[in-house]
Amino acid sequence: MSTPQQKEQQKKMIAYIVFGVVFLGAAIYVYETDFATSTPAPQQAPVVLTKPSGNTPRAGAAQSASQGTGQGVAPGVAATKMASTSSSLDPTLDERAMLRTESLVYTGTGRNIFSLVYVPPTAKVNGPVPPARPNTNTGPVVPVQTGPPPPPPINLKFFGTEVTSDGKKQAFLLHDEDVYLAAEGDIVARRYKVHSIGPGGVEVEDLSNGNVKSLPLQTN
Repeated sequence: MSTPQQKEQQKKMIAYIVFGVVFLGAAIYVYETDFATSTPAPQQAPVVLTKPSGNTPRAGAAQSASQGTGQGVAPGVAATKMASTSSSLDPTLDERAMLRTESLVYTGTGRNIFSLVYVPPTAKVNGPVPPARPNTNTGPVVPVQTGPPPPPPINLKFFGTEVTSDGKKQAFLLHDEDVYLAAEGDIVARRYKVHSIGPGGVEVEDLSNGNVKSLPLQTN
């Protein structure tokens, strides 16, 4: 339903359109009137006189006929004048047409050009609306970890052992590009402490977080 303000705007818009049409018709009427008065009368075509050959009275009769009618002897058929554009236009304002347009109510499906508010049409659904489909995706449930995050890995590689002359066992450890030879109780790279050295692995503790891990022997 249109509000009073929207109806008032529609009335103003229709009045502007009707006024523009009337103003355009009046301008055409004034222009054609001025053009008709300012246009000079067409000049009469000159009559070409030729020397008569043969019978002279026939030429005199033709000349007297042309003088009697007051028109030239140019050949052709005169066009029929139907109506004048200036006489068919009425510059007065037709209030009955305005009242008829004001009583019209827009019933189209598109946008109303006389309204500033655009309400998109709602889609019509025929029949009952089906219920929403249940979620049938029953995939594997990923467990959510609620405990503390795992400690970072120990960045060491164990690739061999060596026994000193006094029977002390040492392990070869690789940290990035550095190679360390450490015995039990030694600290590698100021962070990793060697607890025990065996033939197949080394037990190392990360002193920054207390993580203890057994490093296997690298064969290659």
